[in-house]
Amino acid sequence: MPGMTKLTQRLAASLEAAARLLRRYGDDEAKVLVLGGVRSGKSRHAERLMARHPEVVYVAPGPVPAGDDPEWAARIALHQARRPANWRTVETGDLATTVRKASRPLLIDCLGTWVTRVLGDVGAWDAKNGWELRLDERMEEFLEAWRIAHVPIVAVTNEVGMGVVPATASGRLFRDVLGALNDRVAAQADSVQLVVAGRVLHLDERARL
Repeated sequence: MPGMTKLTQRLAASLEAAARLLRRYGDDEAKVLVLGGVRSGKSRHAERLMARHPEVVYVAPGPVPAGDDPEWAARIALHQARRPANWRTVETGDLATTVRKASRPLLIDCLGTWVTRVLGDVGAWDAKNGWELRLDERMEEFLEAWRIAHVPIVAVTNEVGMGVVPATASGRLFRDVLGALNDRVAAQADSVQLVVAGRVLHLDERARL
């Protein structure tokens, strides 16, 4: 492109790539946040939402289990067995980069396990110096990537605001961080759906506080 700097060339290429994705998936696609409690059916519902896409990247952002944990391995195997064979699985804690670079629909399952991983990465459990700043940076990076995403994304998360106050400081920290993250992700979502006992409730944006 004559007369264009390298910076403007890169910007033009980025905008064209975004336009191609919008043309490919259309305006009816959305960023969807699916919330629910344990065993509510939230993951199954999220998988059904993505079933119409011929190609889906399943993002598993949780911590890598340490040592031999047959119960956790069984849970993972159950989730894997439900996924179509043409879905690709990516295990990563870098959600921001994954979302920014996505060229295919994404299913993130789930934000709760990701928060657990990030809290460990930044040293929150041990109260290492500067962990709050590092945590804020990781959250903001993901939220910005979520805001500008150009492909369909369904993010699954735990609804943590309906139970008793956790008995431990670490439990309260996790609840507070994930609750705040859920609120901000929902604010930039096209649809927010709550799954309770296998039933889906579509939350009304007009009722947002």
